[in-house]
Amino acid sequence: MTTAMNIIQGHSPALIVVTFLLFSYLMPVLDSWKKNWCATLAIAAHVLALFFTGILAWQVFTTGTVTYHMGNWPPPWGIEFVIDYLAIFMLTTITVVSLLILIFATKDLGHELKAQVSSWYYTLYLLLVGAMIGLAITNDFFNMFVFMEIAAISACGIIAIKEDKECVEASFKYLILSAVGTGCVLLSVAMLYMVTGHLNFTFAAEALVPALELYPNNILVALALFSAGFIVKAALFPLHVWLPDAHSSAPSPSSAILSGLVIKIYAYAYLKLLLKVFPGDIFSMVPIYDMILILASLSIFFGSLFAIVQEDIKRMLAFSSIAQIGYVFLGIGLANQAGLTGGILHIFNHALMKAMLFLSAGAIIYCTGIRNIDQLKGIGAKMPLVMGVFAVGAMSMVGIPTTNGFISKLYLALGTLDAGKPFYLGVILVSSFLNVIYYFPIVINAFFGEPGEEPENDIPVKKLPLEMSIPLVILAAGILFFGIFPRHMLILVERAVAIF
Repeated sequence: MTTAMNIIQGHSPALIVVTFLLFSYLMPVLDSWKKNWCATLAIAAHVLALFFTGILAWQVFTTGTVTYHMGNWPPPWGIEFVIDYLAIFMLTTITVVSLLILIFATKDLGHELKAQVSSWYYTLYLLLVGAMIGLAITNDFFNMFVFMEIAAISACGIIAIKEDKECVEASFKYLILSAVGTGCVLLSVAMLYMVTGHLNFTFAAEALVPALELYPNNILVALALFSAGFIVKAALFPLHVWLPDAHSSAPSPSSAILSGLVIKIYAYAYLKLLLKVFPGDIFSMVPIYDMILILASLSIFFGSLFAIVQEDIKRMLAFSSIAQIGYVFLGIGLANQAGLTGGILHIFNHALMKAMLFLSAGAIIYCTGIRNIDQLKGIGAKMPLVMGVFAVGAMSMVGIPTTNGFISKLYLALGTLDAGKPFYLGVILVSSFLNVIYYFPIVINAFFGEPGEEPENDIPVKKLPLEMSIPLVILAAGILFFGIFPRHMLILVERAVAIF
């Protein structure tokens, strides 16, 4: 037993990725044999992943950074996984949030998808989660590119699988722009390999220091291509145009994982490259952090403005995601301890908030078929649980104290002051006011508004299944818990930031 446990501990970095890939390939087999097993096995894959994440977290907290070499081939020749505090933070965020979304999906997919494609949805979902896990722990460019491609194809699949005209069109738009982003990343990898001869992050970072003196233009172009590629993938303004259609038309579980996790993993990967790969001297040659701050501010402002004028609740939430990813990049652009802490912490906090909000919208659509915001007046009396958790998410988006959104914004605000850039503190305050404008009227009208006398307002409300209620309650509880007791995640984030 001890030997088996030692083997599992030693190979946990590979097993956590292999688990998702293996279970994803089992789904088509079960589709023609035991179709009702697909959802159970998909959940089992996540439970196993949580187990491996726990093992890795224990190793990192007790012995420090964990490195794993595939096939015992050491870098720079072999594939290397590196699990540090920042990777543990992302693994925890991905596995926990994706599990809760999946539990919700087990009932919602029967309402949104044709029965014959549900098992294929689980295949795509597991591939997407596995690719994000791989992106979180990989330490070489080649692996990063492969996982990006798997994530992109899987994400397109979970959008288009609904087979509506809007979903197919949105998926095609996402595929084209995602391919542009991936192409930029691939070109930048080629340019860095040309001047360093390495694909491993650690070896490339060491070689880039002398290479910067010999080939400064190549490295600057590579940085520009990386920036463009990851900004497209993360949907930062103005390269956000694929996101509103993709997130609003997709099945609700797809919207939740795309907005809550997928766009964040690219922000995380970009941060890791900036801080771990590119030499510090390059940032004195080009004001990349100032550019990031400008784009983040524009994303926060325009994402909120576009959200205000939306009539469809899922489309409003989609534009809100553009604003919220701006907070993550704002922390990256500030590049100080408080700012990075706020930006990284917002990856987790917003994952909880936005996953819950999209799932709440999905629950409303499941029970009533309503998507139009104006038709939600008085819905709180019929669906108190759903609108109650929606209200918690809305307060967190605004940054009300006792919610986790307040903690993120507090650290970002401190980061702006530490950096001597109070203008961006104003951006945070204005954006919170804009969030009030488009979130609070929904909540107020839901609980205190009077439904109109039109026949379409007298819609019968279906009972929400327990499998859909439980994830909403857990996510709402997490928002409040990490708002009142933020230290639990802050310890992990602060240790991650200290490494940089």
